Amino acid sequence: DFEKAKDKIMMGPERKSMVMPEEERKNTAYHEAGHALVARLLPKTDPVHKVTIIPRGRALGVTMQLPEGDRYSMDKGRMLSTISVLFGGRIAEEVFMDQMTTGASNDFERATQIARDMVTRYGMTDELGPMVYAENEGEVFLGRSVTKTTNISEETMQKVDAEVRRIIDEQYALARRLIEEHSDKMHAMAKALLEWETIDAEQIDDIMAS
Repeated sequence: DFEKAKDKIMMGPERKSMVMPEEERKNTAYHEAGHALVARLLPKTDPVHKVTIIPRGRALGVTMQLPEGDRYSMDKGRMLSTISVLFGGRIAEEVFMDQMTTGASNDFERATQIARDMVTRYGMTDELGPMVYAENEGEVFLGRSVTKTTNISEETMQKVDAEVRRIIDEQYALARRLIEEHSDKMHAMAKALLEWETIDAEQIDDIMAS
């Protein structure tokens, strides 16, 4: 009961009445398996607690990662790994289903925002160094967007964009390599999801160890 309640709060209510076409179920299974596999193989990622292809809230499937303890800051390695995990879903669709769907749009938004924050807010790149290139977005008030000023030159903004692009390209390539190298585990995880709809950490351990 506690597990069901937690899932409902964290992932939204199940939409069991929603009948997905078989191809879409299969695409969702590989998408979520992609997230889970990359999360299991990279360092500094939260453990994968559960993967499901039962539609919940607005999502067709969910890969749930839970931290092992409280954390009060994020380091560079953990942020890079998170970007790779976010790309795992789309890469799996491309590699195993030979298609791209809109299901990865939120993943891309989050990955791009993390990369941009690394460059503009946290000084985590050698190219641009320990300097803040983003205005504090917390101070929002009516009309701010109209009067917004920026102290950054066009040349610097191009450097920022190039660094964001570099981070994204590198982490995307890393996730793709992991997924292609472990295609047998991807197939096994997707097959398990199609059969059971939800798999837990223990079942994922078995798949990764096989």
